[in-house]
Amino acid sequence: MSLKYIGQRILYLFLVVWAASTITFFIPRLSSRNPVRERFAELARMGGFAPADLEKIIADYSRAFGLDKPLFQQYFDYLAGIARFDLGVSLNLYPKTVAMLLWESLPWTIGLLIVTTILAFVIGNLLGALSAWPQTPNWIRGFATSFVMLQGVPPVLLAILLIFFIGFKLKLAPLGGVYSIGTIPEFSLSFILNLLWHQMLPALALIFGSLGGWVLSMRGMGVTIQGEDYVTYAEHKGLGARTIFRDYYLRNALLPQVTGFALALGNVVVNAIVVESIFGLPGVGSVLFAAIRSNDFLVIYGIVLFITMGVATLMIIVELLYPLLDPRIKHT
Repeated sequence: MSLKYIGQRILYLFLVVWAASTITFFIPRLSSRNPVRERFAELARMGGFAPADLEKIIADYSRAFGLDKPLFQQYFDYLAGIARFDLGVSLNLYPKTVAMLLWESLPWTIGLLIVTTILAFVIGNLLGALSAWPQTPNWIRGFATSFVMLQGVPPVLLAILLIFFIGFKLKLAPLGGVYSIGTIPEFSLSFILNLLWHQMLPALALIFGSLGGWVLSMRGMGVTIQGEDYVTYAEHKGLGARTIFRDYYLRNALLPQVTGFALALGNVVVNAIVVESIFGLPGVGSVLFAAIRSNDFLVIYGIVLFITMGVATLMIIVELLYPLLDPRIKHT
């Protein structure tokens, strides 16, 4: 792998970040809503009164946040802040910064994403490979292919169905929240089990939401691999069925799936954010939806930019690691 190719990928990452930051900057500005004015209007409604010099206060706060400057000057100030890794201050939760909100919410989102994405990828591809393998028992093949029906069901709908049937009707899992009301967060087995119990439904929604796609795509790859010469050669050599399945069939069928995994990361992140808001988890999704409702520009910018950078970085890492999975591929 040449340094030129790595430099091209890094340049591509910067271009993606610039394009995403530009789009997320201008789209909220298309609205005529003033976030500072709306924040003070909300405080006035909650308090039942409005100060006499409200317009002066709004003007002072707009000046402090730079909202009184021309649009393109705000844009260049925003890009300069990104270059300094300064995402600004929340308009709605002042004096909290966007970095503080990300630091508080990111662990919940990352924990949920890592577990569900890995489980869906591993289980889905294994079931897809088994469903196409000729020596698989019929009951396993039928069980595996049944998950294909979930492909057309979005995780958001699955989350609502799980809440209604498992949480509300059967009462086998909590309807939402991070842990039970009255529970004191501590590093103990009981608290960890309570935490996992509350994460069960959102995790199932994300896993089942992407499981069908992995099963279907892996099954198609498995059917294609069966006719390859190296599989036939391995069979003629007298190798065992387990060795052929693992080393010749599954390993080669997984190569395109790794590419699909990189391409699906963006969709997985978006689904996780929406599911978080449905279950009331204190992750990035809940913070983003609260920012959208309050028209908190800087929080929206920071979260969308962070998600874009994360997905683009992961895609580049997967692309750079691809030659380790397939020695025939070389980046020049």
